[in-house]
Amino acid sequence: MKAERVTEILLALGSKIEEEKDFLTELDNVIGDGDHGINMARGFKAVEEKLGTLQTSDIGNLLKTTGMTLVSTVGGASGPLYGTAFMKAGMLMNGKEEMNLDDFLSCLDAAVEGVKTRGKSVQGEKTMLDAMIPALDAMKQAREEGLSAPDVLQKGVDAARTGVEYTKTIIATKGRASYLGERSIGHQDPGATSFTDMLETVCACITP
Repeated sequence: MKAERVTEILLALGSKIEEEKDFLTELDNVIGDGDHGINMARGFKAVEEKLGTLQTSDIGNLLKTTGMTLVSTVGGASGPLYGTAFMKAGMLMNGKEEMNLDDFLSCLDAAVEGVKTRGKSVQGEKTMLDAMIPALDAMKQAREEGLSAPDVLQKGVDAARTGVEYTKTIIATKGRASYLGERSIGHQDPGATSFTDMLETVCACITP
């Protein structure tokens, strides 16, 4: 896909977050600051405005602009984490005018590493990584098996959803949720949920 299509998908991510804003905020009310959905929606609204003025065929530029905008407009931990994810992906795609499935997986790989480093976190701590890493692993395996791009992405979505369910079973050890200790059990992580929402959107956008 070319930059125009990537832009359409980035805008679709914002629409999805806006749709899920209240639910994401409700999740965050229980184990966080109660602003995840609101902040993410505000951030992607700013992304929409920024992309509307950006005339470029460089996909890396699109992704970096998205990341920098999220960092500057989304409060709490989500802005730096999602911003880093998009900026790392943008660095990888710098100067490229087309993106294929392998590029997307490489971008997600870079995003995961960026989130790990920025958040000083690993899988199993009730964070967005508990959806991101299983999704990436599932998509890599599906790619190796020769599945089509829509099927690869669907495998990722399924794994991410399973990851979200997993976050209900573990104690949060990062961020505001960690203050709750065992009381965080039974509640799904908002970041893992918003990531899954976005991956579902990407899958829907490229499925015929």
